[in-house]
Formats: sequence, structure tokens, C-alpha cells
Amino acid sequence: MAVPLMLRTPAAPYVRPDELDGALDRLEAVREPWTSLSHTDAVTLLAARDADLDRLLAAAGRIRDEGLAAAGRPGVITYSRKVFIPLTHLCQDRCHYCIFVQSPGKLAAAGISPYMEPEEVLEVARAGAALGCKEALLTLGDRPENRWPIARQWLDEHGYASTLDYVRAMAELILAETGLLPHLNPGVMSWAELQRLKPYGPSMGMMLETTSTRIWQTPGEAHFGSPDKDPALRLRVIDDAGRSRIPFTTGVLLGIGETAADRIDAVLALRASHEKHGHIQEVIVQNFRAKPATAMMGAADLETQEYAAAVAVTRVLLGPGMRVQAPPNLTDAGELALLIRAGIDDWGGVSPLTPDHVNPERPWPQIEELARLTAEGGYTLRERLTAHPHYLREARGAVASGAAAAAGRGADWFDDRLRPRLLELADDYGLARHDAYLESVLKRAEADPAGLTDAEYVALLHADGDDLETLTALADRVRHERVGDTVTYAVNRNLDPALGLPPERLAALVDEAAALGATEICAQGTPPRELGAAGYLDFARAVKQAQPRLHLHAFRPAEVLDGAARAGLPLAEWLERLREAGVDTVPGTAARILDDRIRGILTGATDIAASVWLEAVENAHRAGLRSTATMVYGHVEAAADQVAHLRKLAELQDRTGGFTEFIAMPWLPSESPVEVPGARPGPSLRESRAVHAVARLMLAGRIDHIQAAWTKLGLRGAQLVLAGGADDLGGVLLDGVIDPSAGPEQGRQLTVADVTRLAAELGRPVRQRTTTYGEVA
Repeated sequence: MAVPLMLRTPAAPYVRPDELDGALDRLEAVREPWTSLSHTDAVTLLAARDADLDRLLAAAGRIRDEGLAAAGRPGVITYSRKVFIPLTHLCQDRCHYCIFVQSPGKLAAAGISPYMEPEEVLEVARAGAALGCKEALLTLGDRPENRWPIARQWLDEHGYASTLDYVRAMAELILAETGLLPHLNPGVMSWAELQRLKPYGPSMGMMLETTSTRIWQTPGEAHFGSPDKDPALRLRVIDDAGRSRIPFTTGVLLGIGETAADRIDAVLALRASHEKHGHIQEVIVQNFRAKPATAMMGAADLETQEYAAAVAVTRVLLGPGMRVQAPPNLTDAGELALLIRAGIDDWGGVSPLTPDHVNPERPWPQIEELARLTAEGGYTLRERLTAHPHYLREARGAVASGAAAAAGRGADWFDDRLRPRLLELADDYGLARHDAYLESVLKRAEADPAGLTDAEYVALLHADGDDLETLTALADRVRHERVGDTVTYAVNRNLDPALGLPPERLAALVDEAAALGATEICAQGTPPRELGAAGYLDFARAVKQAQPRLHLHAFRPAEVLDGAARAGLPLAEWLERLREAGVDTVPGTAARILDDRIRGILTGATDIAASVWLEAVENAHRAGLRSTATMVYGHVEAAADQVAHLRKLAELQDRTGGFTEFIAMPWLPSESPVEVPGARPGPSLRESRAVHAVARLMLAGRIDHIQAAWTKLGLRGAQLVLAGGADDLGGVLLDGVIDPSAGPEQGRQLTVADVTRLAAELGRPVRQRTTTYGEVA
């Protein structure tokens, strides 16, 4: 365990290793730490570094993932494509770290007007709209007319009562002339001023920065001489925004002289305000960056691990329902993955046109580069609007149900004059309708379906709306090119070796299956322990003695390993024994996700390791026993885990060529042998369609048959994935009448008429196949 470093902030207490260990233990032991973590533990966790930091980041990341799953967009990190419009650089405050604010003399020397003229504002807004921006961020100094006569003079000459009056006018102009959504960031406002601005801005914002009165009251500290940086005043504004039902962005600024306790106090103050009003749409955790020619130009920038720990503790305290943002330009590109691990789920506004006028020395990352870096961290970047998705979904739901603003919740987050434009730009999830990065990935996929990077496949797994239709259409074209249009199926029967049926009973069931037209017996399960290794061999012999021409598809990797252990034989020799007894192929099931952490969560730590599963299957292939390949998805895994799983299967196929087909199986909580903490309630149909389509692209030329697991997808779900890359329906699972319960999926029999009708509705022919996709005599 690494000894934690002292925090660099003033008056920070030294944290002993045993104190940090205890705080981490308590964090990991509770289901909902955001409801129970003490102030003392939160302060202690800020000192986590190195291995301790890894533990903290893991806990924060799990909380974030739980929140994204609950929000209906697992694995998605958002950003807003914006233009930055600095209406004025004048301000009444004197923050010691700021270079955004200028004096009238400096502006005059540079030939800059006290305020941007309306024509200038529209020029920037129109250029941003042409680049696909949806947001116009109006930022400015706080009430400059209170300090600078020239500001008062300009406003009077142009007919505006105040700076806020000018903000209102420019927001109205931008919205009317360009369709961009104004996000208003004009500083401290009264309740009445918030009300006046609400019809022109779907969201507003103001950083709390810190609750430290010392920093505001003490000469030489960062906020001394800045009347609007009184923490009590800023908290009042944040509460008034909640009372006004305005989606509001706020946050903390770290490294300006606050203590560790101050950091926790600020986050808890924001949490308390949001608990009252539900209006804080995101909390920005911003790191101090020293600027030249400022009073704090000699101060050290916030250290990266210190920053990551603060982001993670913020996530823990705010819980899964809050969006936590880190500005991507204030951290070096190589360290953004650390912030993703710390639990952020939003990068904030990023501009393809204008610089960050508050931090001009830190350029925005290109949006495609940010998407790539996000994907390397295991997440997909999606564009949102200036108001966050959950508010837009509420508004859409209220409109759909006929509810009005008077209903008290839902549609009244937005003025009725703004709402139509918002809903026009939002998809059903509340995200922006157009995503340029995903569009570019789809174009590359058309040219080389199997040649994308893992990050690009991760992005495709989150496709929705028109992008999803484009993806599934592409996968369907690849399916047509690889295997044609025929929908195949096998006639088979499942039998459970765990029942320990006597040979004569097995023979009767096998004979019945053959009489009903089966070409395959599928057997998955562990024979009773008392039968020893012979339980496996005797089962296979009984099937083959009854019907030598039936194909025996039997024994999963864990069962193959169990048989070898019972027999006391090397795996290769045991596989040869199974072949001699009559096993023809093995099911490649129980692959789940080939990641040991995830496998342990799904099975209560009783599963074989991913490497052992792969080794067993590779040995089977080399012994001449081909197998299926599978994946269970829709539980605790992320899109990056799905892609990594498919990569492992593809690499094994490159070595052996032994996989006959790939089967993606949705996770069904009702069929899980253990309770899975933090799991989703199974995948959505959108996810299932995307998974099958991406599997078709990734495995093209390696595993060309993609099966629709109809027993888990349902018939309509199976039909939709057949229309989006899959080509096979698997087995019909005959029950028979002698003993239907001898098959573990009793009652799920599909008829040939069902298969034919399902395929006919897609305009495709059907063909019965053998287990290895040969012709049935």
C-alpha cells in the first residue's frame, strides 16, 4: 500500500495510511456510500494516491456506471458542441487567477469594444451553427456597470437597462436567427432576473467554486475584493435557480487556496441544494491552472492524482444520479483516462470554432480526438444539448401525455416558447440527434467492416436512431455477402446429463428425437458426481448406440475440464476419449464475458477463469471438436468489454478455425443463479440489435454464421437481429412426449412453420442445416 501524500492545500491534515485504509474499506462495504459516507471519511479519501487511488477510482466508476445504466445510456459520456460568445470582458470582481476579465484601458488599447456588438454575436453564432453546434455559451463578467463607467455608457447608448438586459436580448437574437440554444452564464442573479432570462435560455450556470469565506474575506486570498464571490450569495443564486426550475450547471474550483474540508463542504452544499430542487444538471470539478500576469501566476497547478481523487470523491458524494463533468482541455490528453476512471460522465462544452476564453492557453481537443480518447477509456462519446437529457425526456413525456406547465413537474423545466426547439433537436433519449463522430465511423465501417479499431466498435455499440438503422443495414449487407440470404436452422433436442438417466431411458429419448426429424442431440450439464468420469462417456455412448447418425453436441468447457479431472487425465487425452465415445462437437457456452472480474460478479466467484475457458476450447478445436462461440451481454459489462470479448474469440478463431457460429445471448435476471449487484435488467432491444450488428462486422471472414438466440430474444427480437446481421435461428428444441422435462428448455419448442413464417416476413428463404452448417440429407 502506498503512503498517501499530503494534500497541497492550506491547513490540510496529514492522513495516516491506516485511516485511509479504513475509509476505503467503509466505502467499499456499503451499497450506497453517497447516503452514508461521513464528512471525515470524505476528507480522508481525498488523500488517496497510487494503489489507494485505484481503489477509490474503482468505487467511483461503479457508481457512475450504475447511474448511466439507470439513465438508459450505459457506457455513454456526453459533451455539448458549442460556440463560446464572450459578451463582455469587463467585470466588477477582482479574482486573483482570472485572465478573462480585462480593464477598459486594455480593451481600448486592443481596439475591443466594451461589449460585443449584436452583429459580432450573430457572426460567431452562425459560424458555429454551420459547424453543427447546438449551444451558444454566453459568458461575461459580473455586472461591469457597477464598477466601470464605460460599461454603463455603452449600455445607455445601445438602449439596455443592464448587462443582464443585454444578455436577454442577445439570447433572444441567437435563438431566433440561428437556432442555437443559449446557455446563460452571467454570474450572480436575483430570483426575478432568473425569471426574466428563463424564456431565452434552456439552461443557465454559475460556478459555486468554494464555500470558503476565508478565501473571500482575507486580503491576498483568491477572491478578496470580489463582491460576487461571497459563498452565501452564490448558494442563494443556486437555490433561486432551483426555485425557478431552471436546469443549472455549477461546480467547484480546486487549488485556489481551499482546504480539503472546504472541498467536501462545497460538494455537500451543492448536493443539499439539488436534493431540495432537483435542478443541478451537472457538477463541474475544475482544476486550477495558473495564468501569466495574474496575482496567482506563481501558484502550482493542481497535481493530477490529487485532482483525480477529488473528482472521485465528488462522484461518491453525489451518487449515481448526478452528472459529473471535468473540462477536457484542462488535463493533458494522456491523463483523461484517469478522469474517466474517477467517475466523470460528461466533458462539458467543446467548441470546433472558438477557444476557451477563460483558459485560452489550453485549446479544446478536436471532437473526434476526444471521442477516440473516450473510447480508449471504454466509453462512447455522445453529443447532448445544453440542457441535460433527463430534463428533455421529462419535457417530451409531459408533452406526449398532454400535461402542461401547470402540472408542477416535467414540462415546466422549460419555457413553452423554448420547448419546441429543444425537442426538435433532441432524440428520444434526450441526446442531440446528430453525432458527427459516429457518422464518420459508420462511413469507415462501410469501407472496411472488420478493420475498425476497438474504440470505433465501442462507438458503434451505442448507435441509436438513424445511426442504428445505418449500422444494422450495413451488417445485413455484410451478412448477404458472406453467407447469402437463407435463414438456417437445426432440428435438435436438448438432454440434461445432470439427470443421470439410465441408458435405456436415454435411448428411448434419442430414438424419439430421430423419429421427429432431429439431426442433433445437444447436452449441457454435469453428470452426477457418483458416476465419475464414466458419467460423461456412458452418456455419449448411449446416444450414439441408439442413433449412430445423430450428431452429439455435448459438454461445455467447464464440464470438459471436470471430466478430465474425474478421469485424472490430461485434457488432450480426455478430449480424445470423448471423441471416441461419440461426442462430435462441444458447445462454447458459459463464455459469459471473457473477463475474470465480470465472471466473478455473474457467478458468485465460482466460474472458471477466462483464460481457462479459452484454453479448454482451443484444446477441443485441436482435438478435432469444433464448437460454438458465445457471449452473454446486458448485465454489468460495458461496451468495451463486449468488444474485448469479441476480439478474444476472433484471435482464437485465427489460431484454430474451430468456431462454427457466434451466439450473442441477452442476460435474463430471472435465469441468473445468483443475485448480481449493480446489474442492468438485461439489454434493451436497441442494444441487442447493435451487439449482433457489431459482431457481424468484427467477425466477418472469421466466424461467418451469427445466430439469433430466439429463446432469449423472443421471436420478434430474433427477427430484428436477423434483419441486422444474423443468419441463423439455431435449434428448434424438440420436446417430444416421452419425457419433455429431460430437456432444460422444456416448452420452448419452435416449429418449422414458425421458422418459415418468421423468415418469409423478412423476404428470405429457409434451410435446415446440420450442426456444422452442412446440408441435411
